[in-house]
Amino acid sequence: MRIPEAISGIIGPIRAIRRDIHAHPELKFEEHRTAGIVAQELRAYGLDEVITGMGKTGVVGVLHGTRERSPQQAHRMIGLRADMDALPITELNTFSHASRHEGCMHACGHDGHTATLLAAAKAIAADRDFAGTVVFIFQPAEEGGGGAKAMIEEGLFERFPCDAVFAIHNWPGLRVGEFGMNPGPMMASSNEFEIVLKGKGAHAAMPHLGVDPVLIASHMIQAFQSLVSRETKPIDATVLSVTQINAGEATNVIPDHCVMKGTVRTFSLGALDTIESGMQRICNQLPPAFNAHAEFAFVRNYPPTINHPTEAMFAADVAAEIVGEDMVQRNVEPTMGAEDFAYMLLEKPGAYIFLGNGDASGLHRSQGHGLGPCTLHNPSYDFNDDLIPIGATFWQLLVKRYLSQ
Repeated sequence: MRIPEAISGIIGPIRAIRRDIHAHPELKFEEHRTAGIVAQELRAYGLDEVITGMGKTGVVGVLHGTRERSPQQAHRMIGLRADMDALPITELNTFSHASRHEGCMHACGHDGHTATLLAAAKAIAADRDFAGTVVFIFQPAEEGGGGAKAMIEEGLFERFPCDAVFAIHNWPGLRVGEFGMNPGPMMASSNEFEIVLKGKGAHAAMPHLGVDPVLIASHMIQAFQSLVSRETKPIDATVLSVTQINAGEATNVIPDHCVMKGTVRTFSLGALDTIESGMQRICNQLPPAFNAHAEFAFVRNYPPTINHPTEAMFAADVAAEIVGEDMVQRNVEPTMGAEDFAYMLLEKPGAYIFLGNGDASGLHRSQGHGLGPCTLHNPSYDFNDDLIPIGATFWQLLVKRYLSQ
């Protein structure tokens, strides 16, 4: 693996920025300090334009190449995206850059994504030998806030009409520096539901006088699973999980209602439509068979993150130039997690890319938390700083290859 000197020489200061951001995490749409650091750095790098406050706390940097442009290249534009927000988790790490804010930490590596894109911006700004424009997108509120959607709704792609857009996410379990992408689904849609099931309360010793909503809920849960096994296509991966059932206050009383909550994950909108309509049908028809009534609410959060095949394989080719073909998974296993970069991929061609944060053979966290990288959204997680030069090199080469097409 060859890291350009222009990148290797700046990693020390960029690593310090990453650790400073890690120590001062900010939740969705509250990334004021982080956005300020990003904007200050981009201006110092000499970008042509730096826009703040897009999508509330998002930052956009614009850099034009200096190579003479052909008519076709005159308006060619590539977008690179990093997310900035942290999670409402109390950090367990004890290293010097651990979170200083109780109940908030960078448990998903967005501090590393931000630092990596800053490193790329600095290196690319120092060598503008390309034709076209690079748009550096520092997005707020990926963790449940839909920051990508907020930026789009505020005119991100109207103001900066990118021909393609790309994003990297660190991925524990893959080897350090190993890339993974798919010419199709990468992450699932994220959806949640709430069902209020209304029966009739009674003494538990006299169940014939009531309508037991807990019993009816158990029938409904089994019926919901039949939607997965019998109504969606077997090749359409689908998860339907009832994760909460809240009912009653006493052991000797049948409650008059219960509340069921849960999540649905799919890789296709067709499967999602099937599940939602099927759940509505079951809620309409099954409870009345028991003399009960159900109120059903279904909220679609993030759509599935689906790569565009051409852009995904283009990114794979660029990664192979840097780390070798044996360190590139062109058909990496998708995950049922969700990601709001999906909104950008609905608007523009592009690809979402995994970059290995390390497997169990390495140690980059503080002692006492086990070997290797723990999973994302974990209080012992930390981003692996060794990824910064790899990711920045990938971004720089991706820009040069894409804008030279």
